[in-house]
Amino acid sequence: MVPGEKEGERRGGPGREGGRAEGWSWERRRASGGVVPGEKEGERSGGPGREGGRPEGWSRERRRASGGVVLGEKEGERRGGPGREGGRPRGGPGREGGRAERWSWERRRETGGMVLGEGTGDQSGGPGREGGHYIASRLGRAFTGRVQRTFQSTQAAAATPDPCAAADKAPDPVPKDCPVSSYNEWDPLEEVIVGRAENACVPPFTVEVKANTYEKYWSFYQQHGGRPFPPDHVRKAVAEIEEMCDILKMEGVTVRRPDPVDWSLTYKTPDFESSGLYAAMPRDILIVVGNEIIEAPMAWRSRFFEYRAYRSIIKDYFHRGAKWTAAPKPTMADELYDQDYPIRSVDDRHRLAAQGKFVTTEFEPCFDAADFIRAGRDIFAQRSQVTNYLGIEWMRRHLAPDYRVHLVSFKDPNPMHIDATFNIIGPGLVLSNPDRPCYQIELFKKAGWTVVTPPMPLIPDDHPLWMSSKWLSMNVLMLDEKRVMVDANEIPIQKMFEKLGISTIKVNIRHANSLGGGFHCWTCDIRRRGVLTSYFD
Repeated sequence: MVPGEKEGERRGGPGREGGRAEGWSWERRRASGGVVPGEKEGERSGGPGREGGRPEGWSRERRRASGGVVLGEKEGERRGGPGREGGRPRGGPGREGGRAERWSWERRRETGGMVLGEGTGDQSGGPGREGGHYIASRLGRAFTGRVQRTFQSTQAAAATPDPCAAADKAPDPVPKDCPVSSYNEWDPLEEVIVGRAENACVPPFTVEVKANTYEKYWSFYQQHGGRPFPPDHVRKAVAEIEEMCDILKMEGVTVRRPDPVDWSLTYKTPDFESSGLYAAMPRDILIVVGNEIIEAPMAWRSRFFEYRAYRSIIKDYFHRGAKWTAAPKPTMADELYDQDYPIRSVDDRHRLAAQGKFVTTEFEPCFDAADFIRAGRDIFAQRSQVTNYLGIEWMRRHLAPDYRVHLVSFKDPNPMHIDATFNIIGPGLVLSNPDRPCYQIELFKKAGWTVVTPPMPLIPDDHPLWMSSKWLSMNVLMLDEKRVMVDANEIPIQKMFEKLGISTIKVNIRHANSLGGGFHCWTCDIRRRGVLTSYFD
């Protein structure tokens, strides 16, 4: 309440509208496009003496500021004639840089500077001033102008479409029909990646390759390292895998293939130089856990860039809703390998394996996906020549708490990939290699599992197996609990499956075996129809 003013006058009496001065109200009305009583429409919006409701002088100054021409003013004067530079005062007598001397003093006062001949008290609130009211009034006007400009900018922004609005939209959630879903090794198979033998090259004979191959083939690696495998043998392997793909399709399985790559090219990193190997064994580099594809950080230098053959497939799955994880890529520096790994014979292999010594160190995590095998919530892994404890621990932490990763070990002189030693083929059913017994087999027996010992393989001694053993006979692919893809030449294991009530789908991949894998190695199951279940609780 103001003394001498009635309540009605303060709230909206004569001469006021809602407590505001009448003149102020008219100006606000004009600014907001309203009509002022007694003023014609033409005068308000652009009549005599106004342009768009603004004073003529203001219009001229605005025209000058925006580069427009003002009637009665010459071009030279406007743009930079006598006494002006670009339409602004040059800086004649009593001016500093085109600004009036008085303006300079006032600016000094506003910014806290000292004006000659003025005491400190005068500047901040001495005689003739009240507590710096002049500065306050200047700041008030500046603040008001700032608010008005901000309000106008906000209005303009609201009226302008946002070109980034679509880009800021959150991505859709994972679709229910995600193409990637697999929890074990035996649910009905719907989609699979099958490897490719084309352009396969012999890896250079490095320390990690030597530790994983048999002595009788060392001369082969020394002679052919970095060059293609025997072309005739590879052609036969390609034909066998093509037939395998056709049979899978006939069984109702969708088949995907990696891209062809020239593996003979030499590449160099800051830590090593090598040529490539192949994209024949997707099981070695990829593992599917639920709706997630995990790329393994493999240990052979010749396989450093193997992931490139699968990237187009994985990106497609990712775009369609799958999770995609690439484990930390190892540097493969010399520190990852025991450069003096003392292996010269089979006896050396047994001795070193018994001592828990491997060619790979614990310098950084590494693992091949084929050293893991799945049974619902429980996944079993082995420490091998290509999978170290750090790699297993990475998987354990990455998959926890939904999955449990267990370490298992075997009496194996050359551990590399678990699926020709210990192959889980159904709920409560596992094949266990008689030459490589599992030290933790009681874990399965106590859980009520049936442990099946497969028969000895029939593959001839003279058939080249450059990267594997004869026990690829048990490296089978389950199409479901009652169907298995098995080698057409291995009659004894076919009979074993028939006794178990499992029908066999016979395919000959004997030449493909030479490149290092059986049916399980040559594939990576992408989708199996099933749900996550625990088989050990």
